Amino acid sequence: MTHDDAPADREILTWDGFGAATRDLSRRIVADEFIPDVVVAIARGGLLPAGAIAYGLGVKSCGALNVEFYTGIGTVLEAPALLPPDLDLGYLPGKRVLLVDDVADSGRTLALAVTMLEEAGADVRSVCIYTKPGSVASPDYSWRETDRWIDFPWSARGTVTEEDGGATSHTGASA
Repeated sequence: MTHDDAPADREILTWDGFGAATRDLSRRIVADEFIPDVVVAIARGGLLPAGAIAYGLGVKSCGALNVEFYTGIGTVLEAPALLPPDLDLGYLPGKRVLLVDDVADSGRTLALAVTMLEEAGADVRSVCIYTKPGSVASPDYSWRETDRWIDFPWSARGTVTEEDGGATSHTGASA
C-alpha cells in the first residue's frame, strides 16, 4: 500500500517514504548548521529514525531514552514514564544533542525528554517524522503534520507472535 492508497483515517509510511523523510530532515538540520555531538532516540519509535538521521548527518555518537506513554492504540499512562536502562546524562553538559522520535502525538513525551536533556546541560534540538496538530510540544524539525493514525513500517504489523497467532513471550527463549 502506498501513501496515496491509505484509508482516509490512516497515514501510511512506507520504507521508501521513511528513507525520503529521514534524508529530508537530515538536510534541513545541516542547512540550519546544527551538527549534533550526539543523537538521542526516544525508544522505541525513535530508534530507527535516530539511526537513519545519525547516518545522514555523519554522527556516530548515539544514545536512547526509554520512555513509556502509549500502552496500546489510544491507551496511555497518566504521564510519560522513564524506563531502564538510563541514558548517561553525565556526558551531556555542553553537548549539542539532537533528540529524535517518530511522532509528536500529544507532545508530552517530547516535552519530558527535551526538559530532561536541557536540565542535564545539553543544547537540544528535536526532530520527529510526524507532528500531530494538537501536540503540546513542537519539534524543531518535522517532516509532515497529520491528524490521522500513522502506520510505521516497523510497527504496523505488531509482534511476530501476534502475527502468527501465538502468545506473546518476553523471554526470548523457545520451548
